Amino acid sequence: MPSPRALPLLMLALSPMFAAAPASAGSGPVVAIDTGKVQGAVAGGVASWKGIPFAAPPVGALRWRAPQPAAAWSGVRQAQAYGNDCMQLPFPSDAAPLGTPPAEDCLYVNVWRPAAVRATQKLPVIVWIYGGGFVNGGSSPPTYAGAALAKQGVVLVSFNYRLGRFGFFAHPQLTQQANGAGEPLGNYGYMDQLAALRWVKRNVAAFGGDAANVTIIGESAGGMSVNALLTSPQAQGLFAKAVVLSGGDGKSPDPGLAAVERIGANFAAAKGIAADDPHALDKLRALPADEVVDGMNLANRAPQDPATYFGPFADGKVAVDSGAAFASGRFIKVPVMIGATSADIGGKTGFMVAGARSLAGRLAAQGVPVYAYRFSYVADSIGKPGAQHASDIPYFFATVDVKYGAEATKKDVAMGRTMSAYLVNFAKKGDPNGGGLAAWPRYAGDKDVIMDFAADGKPGALRDPWGAEIDATTVAAAGR
Repeated sequence: MPSPRALPLLMLALSPMFAAAPASAGSGPVVAIDTGKVQGAVAGGVASWKGIPFAAPPVGALRWRAPQPAAAWSGVRQAQAYGNDCMQLPFPSDAAPLGTPPAEDCLYVNVWRPAAVRATQKLPVIVWIYGGGFVNGGSSPPTYAGAALAKQGVVLVSFNYRLGRFGFFAHPQLTQQANGAGEPLGNYGYMDQLAALRWVKRNVAAFGGDAANVTIIGESAGGMSVNALLTSPQAQGLFAKAVVLSGGDGKSPDPGLAAVERIGANFAAAKGIAADDPHALDKLRALPADEVVDGMNLANRAPQDPATYFGPFADGKVAVDSGAAFASGRFIKVPVMIGATSADIGGKTGFMVAGARSLAGRLAAQGVPVYAYRFSYVADSIGKPGAQHASDIPYFFATVDVKYGAEATKKDVAMGRTMSAYLVNFAKKGDPNGGGLAAWPRYAGDKDVIMDFAADGKPGALRDPWGAEIDATTVAAAGR
């Protein structure tokens, strides 16, 4: 059994097993973007381009820097295979195993669209932000492929963002450097997300997409990222709609920069780098990537004493105190679809389910069009009740057959067709209704009606059956 630190190297050695085989040069559609021409591939009526750099590789001196512009290239760049997912320690029980080996050079974007698109056509754009607790995840898992959604008349974009200590890290010397360069600091993963959305705004028209009609969608840490983007001062004008899958209550931690700097200094000290070492930053950047990961992933991430990792935090520029921003109305007011799974993290009165309900109510009360849901359906092959965390993703992506393979039943696939149709409708017009689907009412706190993707495979709108219990639990918790 290889050591945890050896796993990324092992995946690199096995990379031919993970990477999709590129199409032969000259066989796919060529699109011109702001850094050069890229050639994709066509399969099953869908054109795709993968592994397009949206920023410079964040390696060497660019480790722990805001994403820098990608270098232009001459000729035609082949774009038929995913780029590397961002550096991390994968784990076998991941709900969406990676399709590529992880590496620091990972800032790549992928695009799917219907193959037959006129140059002047402006299709709705859906941009996917993966979850994984901000320490795992990537755009390459087959469940996240965009072909099935593209077939329904949208452009689907996915991308990678930095994770763990590569994505969220502070240190006094980093603060000095960032202040000197006039750059934001700490939340590099969020900066990557903003850079990817700016890439979409500049380039998606070349793929037939409408830069003025972008829907961002994320699950778990991706859903929390959507919440952060909704309140980020730097995200204005980058999207027109938002979908939050299991993203909690919209509140973000605000420990203060000094506290996060101390945590970064703790990590440096654990690597033998003193806080007052004038070359601390150079030494940190010289650490091998697997030493920065340091054996941490979603499966074994546990509190340490002293702490050596914190994750996203409110820095005041890229990420603010989202809870306060939502409460005060200082957020991007666009239509929002929001929900969680029935057996999500924390149970029916816990963080994900109650959090989604709370945020839906707060947004709706401020006049935002909100469509709330609960995903209660369980694939027939699982054979036990309760929809677990992240189990709704393949249904929204219509990749149920990819996720469950030969065990996917007609009922499973039908639920995927229905849920993906709601998502595509929402992306097109900010309202999931239409196309003969069961009516999904706009959410209002006094009516408390949500769409339940029910266990029997029949979606329907109903008053939240857990509403009173969630409210009672919330009131009791507030009184303690």
